[in-house]
Amino acid sequence: MRSKVKAIIAFEILTLIFIGCGRESRVTVLKLAHGLDSSHPVHKAMEYMAERAQEKSAGKLRIDIYPSQQLGTERECLELLQIGSLGMTKVSTSVMEGFAPSHKVYSLPYLFRDEAHRFKVLEGEIGERLLSAPEKFFLRGLCYYDAGSRSFYTKAKPIMSPADLTGLKIRTQESTTSMKMVSSLGGSPTPIAWGELYTALQQGVVDGAENNPPSFHLSRHYEVCKYYALDEHTSVPDVLVISTVIWKDLSSEEQRWLQEAAHESAEYQKKIWQEATEHALAEVQKAGVEIFHPDKTPFTETVTGLYEEYRNQPEIYNLIQEIKAVR
Repeated sequence: MRSKVKAIIAFEILTLIFIGCGRESRVTVLKLAHGLDSSHPVHKAMEYMAERAQEKSAGKLRIDIYPSQQLGTERECLELLQIGSLGMTKVSTSVMEGFAPSHKVYSLPYLFRDEAHRFKVLEGEIGERLLSAPEKFFLRGLCYYDAGSRSFYTKAKPIMSPADLTGLKIRTQESTTSMKMVSSLGGSPTPIAWGELYTALQQGVVDGAENNPPSFHLSRHYEVCKYYALDEHTSVPDVLVISTVIWKDLSSEEQRWLQEAAHESAEYQKKIWQEATEHALAEVQKAGVEIFHPDKTPFTETVTGLYEEYRNQPEIYNLIQEIKAVR
């Protein structure tokens, strides 16, 4: 109920802003909210997109960005998009699976052979198809942002093999697939909103979490977790999403400006991501974090059965086979 009230209030406020700042001044204003820190490379990519959209439109299309969960969690922002009270958001595709089931494929461990394979899938026909998959849920994907690879960071000991996860409560995203992945490796998955995780780690609600290096660094989770084992179990991309309610209200020219700016921001983000990753690893080590590179073989062997569970879900199982076949 509280979430619904929040959505209604946000709808009324943001609709007034959209009408007041957009229609009367003849400038279309899109509100983009997300949960990341403003220093995160994905946020910087979205700032770049806003700049490019303004340039392409000669000031007729403006994107206002609200980071750090100012307008809600990832799930709440998606719900606001569905009713048209928020224009755009950036979420992990793990969270998207609750709105578009086909996205659960991205949360499967060791799905991609390497980075080249991942980009070939995301930037090819399969990736484009999945961007449009949630349209029946009033959500439209515009582009993917590289979120690197996710690995385990913990408080008491490093995760050098699946056995080390036994008995540990590991924070996951609100994703059934992510939870199954942690369970299959022997841990106890505990979904917690990103903005609440620092406190949860401090208070011992969870024993650890898993994420990419820039997020581990910028969230300051390294202040609590001093062990970071780069098992790189998943490479879950972020996705930039727009409300179809808002998208359909844009002119064809505005849609073109926005889509082009989004694609250009994705290319820009790829360039700054690697630099951000290297910087993050160096900084957390300076802060006393121990970095480990465990043998991935025991991890990959342990999660093999997870793939077989999808044989009774033809859409996902066939999608897995398509992705593996990409060369």
